[in-house]
Amino acid sequence: MYSLKDKIVFITGASSGIGRSCAGAFAFQGARLLLAARRRGRLDELATELKDRFPVQVRVFELDVRDQPAVERAVAGLPAEWSAVEVLVNNAGLSRGLDKLHEGKLQDWEEMIDTNIKGLLYVSRAVIPGMVRRNSGHIINIGSIAGHEVYAGGNVYCATKFAVNALSRGLRLDLNGTPIRVSEVAPGLVETEFSIVRYRGDKEKAGKAYQGITPLTGDDIADAVVYCATRPAHVNVSEMIIMPTAQAATFLVHRKP
Repeated sequence: MYSLKDKIVFITGASSGIGRSCAGAFAFQGARLLLAARRRGRLDELATELKDRFPVQVRVFELDVRDQPAVERAVAGLPAEWSAVEVLVNNAGLSRGLDKLHEGKLQDWEEMIDTNIKGLLYVSRAVIPGMVRRNSGHIINIGSIAGHEVYAGGNVYCATKFAVNALSRGLRLDLNGTPIRVSEVAPGLVETEFSIVRYRGDKEKAGKAYQGITPLTGDDIADAVVYCATRPAHVNVSEMIIMPTAQAATFLVHRKP
């Protein structure tokens, strides 16, 4: 196994869901954590919790990955002792609505594209050059089964996750010849705040996504992310698709009455 002890791990969207679970999983590995999200209060609470549970160093900062100048400033402004990012987890992402394309809301499209694609690009562009200079690093992009199969109403969200898959593949080509690894972890149904965000706070509607099944948890995905990051240096887990047992495809889920 590749040891993550004292390695710097940068996680976007770390204040909840998969990102929060990843923070805990990497803290357990003894990594030093750079945690970014839009909700600073939640990050501060998470940092306190992690420090109480583990002998870990944590640095948090409020960041909207859609804001390219802010991303550039945040990464460029890291103190020297925090600048050598070894693992980048591009986790920040969201979905909005299930409208048909011809009925879609422009604001929803822009929010998904700006976060899921452009945000990933902005953070990657700021962090990866340092990895190249140091000749060491690992980029782990959180994709989705929706980046491998399109489902009804998922048009633009699926397109953004197909883009994550394509960008992950392109990065592997660009970084071929270096020891830098690139992985994509693509979950199916995970019970986090994802559906609540999709339905803009409608918890009743969001809860129906997980009715009658045992969905994945954020911890399940964090376990997969850490697995990718801890393989021996000659091993790159290129793509990992993870679904609950009750899910066979984006559109096929067996729900118990």
